[in-house]
Amino acid sequence: MKKLSVFVGVLLLNTLLFAQGITTASAYFKTISEYYATIKDYVVDYEIKVDRQETAGTLSYKAPDLIRMDYTNPEEQVIVFNGDSLTIYLPDAPAVLQQEVTPGSTSAAALGSAQGLSLMSRYYSVAYETGQNAEPLEAGSDEMVVKFMLTRKKASEAFRYIKIAVNANTNLIRRIEAVTPKGETFLFNFYEYKINQGLSDQRFIYDAPSSANVYNNFLFSE
Repeated sequence: MKKLSVFVGVLLLNTLLFAQGITTASAYFKTISEYYATIKDYVVDYEIKVDRQETAGTLSYKAPDLIRMDYTNPEEQVIVFNGDSLTIYLPDAPAVLQQEVTPGSTSAAALGSAQGLSLMSRYYSVAYETGQNAEPLEAGSDEMVVKFMLTRKKASEAFRYIKIAVNANTNLIRRIEAVTPKGETFLFNFYEYKINQGLSDQRFIYDAPSSANVYNNFLFSE
């Protein structure tokens, strides 16, 4: 009888949710991931704030794992991942940091990809921050977003929780706020997406100035 009661209860709950047009946060988040899976490439302006430090620039992405970040602050800094290696150009040094990467290990490195979003839902519990209805991005803003709260399932995850604001009209990520266990906050804002521009693979090949010092496999050097 107890099993039957539970089964009936579940049916009634599903009926109630359907009648009220309620979409669970995990189901909604999955539709966002599925939409990103249809995107072949995009270009977007970004701002990143970590404590009092701010950076900005333009990010280019091409499925499944090509990424390029051209900075305007600091000027001329570049980060490129071409599927096999990570290259970082630091103009102030000047230096080029290069790291060979195991195939497939960083294919979902960008949160703004279907793979990245899928991993987030695997390692974090997804809930609405306030509810499924769109609300202003912030006080005084006329941009409407749906806000998600992702809480880590295991203490080993890099962030204690992640807040993601998704534009209600475009289903594109507008803002990410990630907080570490030590309370350090990473804030990402994304503006002016340009979707499916037909980006060439050549865009993700970077030739650094010959005057820069090159440091290979910098992540594992002593």
